[in-house]
Amino acid sequence: MTQTTDITRDPAGSALPAHLRTALHLVELGLPVLPLREGKVPFGNCRTCKDSACGDRPHMKAAGPCECPAPCHGWAAATTDPHILTSSAWARAWRQAAAVAYHPGGAALTVVDLDNADAIAWARENLPATKTVTTTRGEHWIYLGAMTSRNDVRPGVDIKSAWSYARWLGPGSGRMALLPDAVRALAVKEAPAAAPAPAPATVVVPAPLGDAVCRHRSPAYLERGIAMGEQRIKDASEAIHRTVYRTFLAVLSAHGWCGCLTENHIGRLFTAAQAKGESLRHCEIAWTNARAKLGM
Repeated sequence: MTQTTDITRDPAGSALPAHLRTALHLVELGLPVLPLREGKVPFGNCRTCKDSACGDRPHMKAAGPCECPAPCHGWAAATTDPHILTSSAWARAWRQAAAVAYHPGGAALTVVDLDNADAIAWARENLPATKTVTTTRGEHWIYLGAMTSRNDVRPGVDIKSAWSYARWLGPGSGRMALLPDAVRALAVKEAPAAAPAPAPATVVVPAPLGDAVCRHRSPAYLERGIAMGEQRIKDASEAIHRTVYRTFLAVLSAHGWCGCLTENHIGRLFTAAQAKGESLRHCEIAWTNARAKLGM
């Protein structure tokens, strides 16, 4: 008889905190998560990292040079690694956690945070319908695609995506739509001098880096790599989310640096994943996370 692992309990048999159980479920969906303390704010820096003494730059990029094991870098501490979430360095935070948050930009998502009835009425008139989550004071409208985060883009409206976090308040209702230009324009309208927002979250084919030379001695080398990726996904009998992500990571690591991957190659991998029950959104999230992991 095969023994199964109970994710609601630690190795010693003790029940895991409820928020940690929620977090472990969310990482299976590809969402980078972190605990929040009272007041809906992240846990503060540890002594070593206080005032960025560790050299991190969490406000500038998704991961700084600091390798602190504690969840003390705000949104930049968000992770999809269950081993980190259940580590002893995070245990105290989960025991004290008041909520779970996720990093939308890390999952190729954008949350339009509508804080009141007037903001919701404005969104219904000006934005395409999408997945909606009820909040304490209003609603989160969630779109597929990442962009620059910005608060107070209009009365009662904040944008949470890259370099930000949002509370997890449940799966919501409705079908998620692609991030529209109307939302991107909100972040640019009051800050015309800001850096341009990232391109819409579509499947991105890596471009050649500088004078990179193709390492593929023949088309057959790349073909074998794609075929092996398809077969690995097809053969997966469990942990499908993780298998898809790791397959994408392996393909990108071996074939993504010289610009030889095409939309057709990526489409084949996505098709294999969808045949195992993955949604298109989960495929796009896994692809985006794999590119981010490799620094592409």
